[in-house]
Amino acid sequence: MTSMAGSPPPTIDIEDLGLDRGAHLLLRRALRGAAPGAEVAVRGGASGLAAHLRAFCRSEGHEVMTLSEDGGEVHAVLRPGAAGALRWAHAERAAGDADPRVPAAIVDNPPAHWGVAARGATVEEGVPDFGFTVARRDAIWADEAPRLYAQAAAAQWDPATAVDWHAPVELDADVEAAVVQVMTYLVENENAALLVPARFLGQVHPHFREVLQVLAVQVADEARHVEVFTRRALLCGGSMGTSSASGQASLHTLFEERDFAVSSFLLSVLGEGSFLSLLAFLDRHAPDPVTRQVVRLAHADEARHVAFGIAHLRNQLAAEPALRERLAAAVERRHDALAGTAGLNDDVFDALLVIAAGGFAPAAIAAGWDAVQGLQADMERGRRRRLAGLGFTAADAAALSALHTRNFM
Repeated sequence: MTSMAGSPPPTIDIEDLGLDRGAHLLLRRALRGAAPGAEVAVRGGASGLAAHLRAFCRSEGHEVMTLSEDGGEVHAVLRPGAAGALRWAHAERAAGDADPRVPAAIVDNPPAHWGVAARGATVEEGVPDFGFTVARRDAIWADEAPRLYAQAAAAQWDPATAVDWHAPVELDADVEAAVVQVMTYLVENENAALLVPARFLGQVHPHFREVLQVLAVQVADEARHVEVFTRRALLCGGSMGTSSASGQASLHTLFEERDFAVSSFLLSVLGEGSFLSLLAFLDRHAPDPVTRQVVRLAHADEARHVAFGIAHLRNQLAAEPALRERLAAAVERRHDALAGTAGLNDDVFDALLVIAAGGFAPAAIAAGWDAVQGLQADMERGRRRRLAGLGFTAADAAALSALHTRNFM
C-alpha cells in the first residue's frame, strides 16, 4: 500500500459503497497496511461520503489531508493517525497463543481485566471486573485438564439410549424396594455433587478454560446421573424411598464450603472417591440389568471427577504445601459438625445388605452383611490410598479417613 517517495499515494476506489454499508472495512484495511507517515487516497461516489469520511477519521484517529467533491465523486487523502491504535495501546495479549497443552501457555495470575476474553485475545482496556475469585494457576490448574475434558466430551452418553430401559426387571418386592431406596440415596448425593461444582463455575477465571470445561461437564454428568437413578427408582411403578436428616446434614456441609480446594478435596477425593467403591459394589451385586447399566455408566463419569480433583490438588499442594494442613483441618471440622448426627440412613444400609444378599435366607443375609462390611473396608482403603497420593503420611491418611462422614459422601 505504500508509495515511493514523491509518488502519489495509492488510491482506494470504494465506488458507490457507503461507509454506512461496509466501506469502513475497506478503509480500515488500507489504513492498517499503510507505512508510518504514508498517505492513502480514497475515491467514491456514495451519497454523503464526504461527511461520513470526516466522521470516520475523527472517530478512528486519522487525519484528513485533503477532501474535495467533483461531479458527485469525492476525492480524499487520508493519513493514518496514531490515535487509531489508542484503543489497543495499553492492551495486553492474554497468554495462550501456544499449544494449550504446554504449561507455559497458561499464566500464573490472569488479571481481572481480561474478563471473559478468549485466551490469546488482545484485551482492550476498560473491561469490567467480573469478580473471579478462583484466579490463580496453582489454585485451579491441572496439566491433565485438557485430556480429561477431551475424554469427558467423547464419553458423553444419552440416558434415553445408553440404558436398555426395556430389559426385564422381575424382582422380589422387597429386593425392588431395596433398589429403590439405594437409588433415592444416590439421587440426593448426586444433587449435591451437581450443585457444588456449579456454584464455583462462575468464580473460575475463564483463562483456565479447560478447567471450566471439566467442571461444566461434571455438572452435566451429575444431571444425567440424577435422571437415570430417578428413572430406575420409578421403573417398576413404586415411589421414592426415604431421605434422612443426617444424610442431608452431611451434604449440607459440602454445599456450604466456600474454598474451592477444600470443596474439591471433600467432594471429589473423599466423597466421590468413596462412591466409586459404592458404584462398583452395586455393579457386582445388581439384581437386574438396568441397575447394573446405570451404576456402571455413572462409575465411569465419577472416576473422571476424582481424577481431576486429585490432579489439581497435587498441583496446588506442590505450590502451597501448607494447604495440606487446611485440608486436614476441614476434615476434622466437618467431622465435629456432624458428630451429633446418625450417619448413614439405616434404610440405605439395610437396602445395600438386601441387594448384596439377593434374598432373605439366613445364609444369604450373612453373606450380604459381609459384603457390606467389605464395601466399607474398600472405601477405607481407597481413601487412604488417595490421601497418600496427595502426600499425607500413612498415619495421617488413616486418621483422616477414619474421620470421613459415615454417610459415605
